[in-house]
Amino acid sequence: MIGLELVEIAHGYGVGERRVEVLHDVSLRVEPGELVALAGPSGSGKSTVCHLAAGIERPDCGTASLDGRPTVETADWSLVAVVPQQHGLLAGLTVEDNIALPAHRTGVDPAEALVRLASALDLTAFGRRSVTETSLGEQQRVAIARALILDPRLAVLDEPTGHQDDDHVSQVIGALADAARAGSAVLVATHDQRVWEVAHRVVRLEDGRVLA
Repeated sequence: MIGLELVEIAHGYGVGERRVEVLHDVSLRVEPGELVALAGPSGSGKSTVCHLAAGIERPDCGTASLDGRPTVETADWSLVAVVPQQHGLLAGLTVEDNIALPAHRTGVDPAEALVRLASALDLTAFGRRSVTETSLGEQQRVAIARALILDPRLAVLDEPTGHQDDDHVSQVIGALADAARAGSAVLVATHDQRVWEVAHRVVRLEDGRVLA
């Protein structure tokens, strides 16, 4: 089981008088098959937790690990996949090519998963369109499909419903719930109460600390 473990993490940015401490003694766990929502006001440290959980950054103190291995060492998207707020799509590729990119890099045939995710996230009609010719909401769903195409051990998503209308929020939540049911550990930073309602647990942050 194990999954994601953050243990006594402290983290900040800057040096000297400009140093800002963002996280203080943060510990949380997300097991395989579990959808955990990370809630809290803007500035509470949710995005920083996502970065550390996904291995984008290394914590100043404490540990961030997946199955006992530091997440900064897990560059394989079949292990850790991430949807940042900026999405990180490749402008020169189509919607389908962006979704399939992690699979191509590992030699996995993405055809079946691509069809399933494109349908689940209402992207089928845009598949051959350049990703730059799609709306911000569509791009966000492309990033979500890309993150889930390899059934990752851990999926970390930062505000994945932020650019969606009500119908598409339901589709995004459904895709995340399906990923958890398939065995992924899913960590979602979100202000969206609709995500909280389907999560197995809601972890609340305030001023960089986990509330008891």
